Amino acid sequence: MKDYFRVLRYVFRYWRHIIPSTVCMILFVLFSAFSLTAIVPLLNVLFSENVPVQISAPVNATQPPPSVQNEAVQKDAILKIKKDVSGIKERTEQRVRVYLSRFSKIDQLKILCIILLIGFLLKNFFAVGQTYYMAAVEQGLIRDLRNDLFLHLHRMSLDFFHGERTGRLISRVTNDVKIVNDSIAAAINSLFRDPLSIAIYVALMIIISWKLTLLVSLLIPVTGWVLSTMGNKLKQDSEIMQNRMADLTSILSETLYGIRVVKAFAMEKFEIKKFLDKNELYRKTVVRMTRIRKLSPALTEYIGLAAGVFVLYFGGAEVLVGKNALSPGMFILFLGCLFSLMAPLKLLGQVYTSTKEGLVAARRVFRILDTPPSITNSEKPIVVNDFNRSIRFKHVSFHYLPGENVLSDISMEVEKGQVVALVGPSGGGKSTLLDLLVRFYDPQTGSIEIDGMDIKRIRLDSLRQLMGIVTQETILFNDTVRNNIAYGMSDIPDELIFNATKAANAHDFILEMPEGYQTTIGDRGMKLSGGQRQRLAIARAILKNPPILIFDEATSSLDTQSELLVQEAIERLLVGRTSLVIAHRLSTVQNANRIIVIDQGHIVQAGTHNELVKATGLYQKLFNMQFRNH
Repeated sequence: MKDYFRVLRYVFRYWRHIIPSTVCMILFVLFSAFSLTAIVPLLNVLFSENVPVQISAPVNATQPPPSVQNEAVQKDAILKIKKDVSGIKERTEQRVRVYLSRFSKIDQLKILCIILLIGFLLKNFFAVGQTYYMAAVEQGLIRDLRNDLFLHLHRMSLDFFHGERTGRLISRVTNDVKIVNDSIAAAINSLFRDPLSIAIYVALMIIISWKLTLLVSLLIPVTGWVLSTMGNKLKQDSEIMQNRMADLTSILSETLYGIRVVKAFAMEKFEIKKFLDKNELYRKTVVRMTRIRKLSPALTEYIGLAAGVFVLYFGGAEVLVGKNALSPGMFILFLGCLFSLMAPLKLLGQVYTSTKEGLVAARRVFRILDTPPSITNSEKPIVVNDFNRSIRFKHVSFHYLPGENVLSDISMEVEKGQVVALVGPSGGGKSTLLDLLVRFYDPQTGSIEIDGMDIKRIRLDSLRQLMGIVTQETILFNDTVRNNIAYGMSDIPDELIFNATKAANAHDFILEMPEGYQTTIGDRGMKLSGGQRQRLAIARAILKNPPILIFDEATSSLDTQSELLVQEAIERLLVGRTSLVIAHRLSTVQNANRIIVIDQGHIVQAGTHNELVKATGLYQKLFNMQFRNH
């Protein structure tokens, strides 16, 4: 129930809507009961003869013996209780009779019609009012949960996303939140409506005939057992269903993301079969859940019907043979209350099963919200706006998995204004080293300092504002060219954007596009070539104008012509900035102030290009391999 109360805290943010919704709900129940109970007394008076009330005078009889008197007292006590209960309905009907006796039969009929019209009008008015106010609560709950999930995902570190499939996270934000909302909305709608309806109808039934009501109540344990069994089964299946929906979303997301590879390898049939198999498993689970979900209220309703038939036979038989004090009208009212009782009982059954499903979804949502980010600000983070002296790595070691170091005892310094290149075989730890600088991860040992200050003391957004990153896998959005370049800067002047694209060798090809800077480039920039995407990324970095630049193999996947254009743009960007460049093509880093050679997590060489190419070692080997045909 802890998860349920956590969800309720989201709901009670909207107490200003919940209060009028609850009032409308209560009034709806009262007018529903009124619409039912008001008919019988009016009909009894309307279609019966006016019989004058007779008052009998006391009879002067001989006193019976004491034993007979005691027995008579006990019987009188029992009769008094019965009269007190049944007297309510008799007094009510008597008052109605006295009031209507002043009118003719046709006027009484008019009054009955007016009462029915007003009663049902108010009943439906308050039903609409309850829905009107609850709509804001339901949609507010969905919005707040999704907002909190989205905000929390942005706070999470990269290691969290490495362990989670994208489709599963999407399913949490969309499907699971919807299930939680449906469950809570059903529970809140039922909270005041159904228990109050049940209480009113049961009270009326007790007033009419407590014996018949007691017989009906014997079926309540059976109903409870049915609901409990169905609810537990639904809870298990709900977990399976939501996992399979997450699998479906993951497959869809991954297939669309890698659609080029799928088509290039002619793997459409493979991906289709994988999706169809998962979709079939999901279908089977949903079918099973739907059958159970529909079976539960159906059984509850049938149990209620069985009780009604039971009452109809035994109570009706007593009325027919005259053994029961119930009039035919009151017996019909009792049956009306009993059958009206079935609807709230049925809805309570649905709420019970829905709550079981909602708790499973809530647990999955809160599991994400309760996962703390591994990279956080210190207690009193420092805001840094400038970079003045140097970046220093001091005995840095890092691993993704315990015992498998990716970097071991790395120590190096990058002075302001220097271009430092990182080279070496793939998997040596170059990209990881730069990820540590940006604080995508934190090293297990050692420290990284900017201007002598440990970067863990610097506020995260402040740290990352100092840096501009251009990677091999260019990240662009399905938006216009202009908005991709001015990412997050809505008020930037066009002139600055044009200057950035000219420096990145991108201005000319942008003008050739159908709508120029307002051209939408498609998902991940799929309408552009690799070189064009890379130049837009460089233009974005130029516009940000950061003091520290990071290039992670920015030209490795480009053709020769695109590489020359991108390399020219990079050289313009490097002027006057501190830069760390990862490159496999050594031709792109020959002019670097310093080259660091990394192999298997260790720095094995360091120096200028001329120094390293002359020294025997890994750099010379890599250089000879790349330039052996020159």
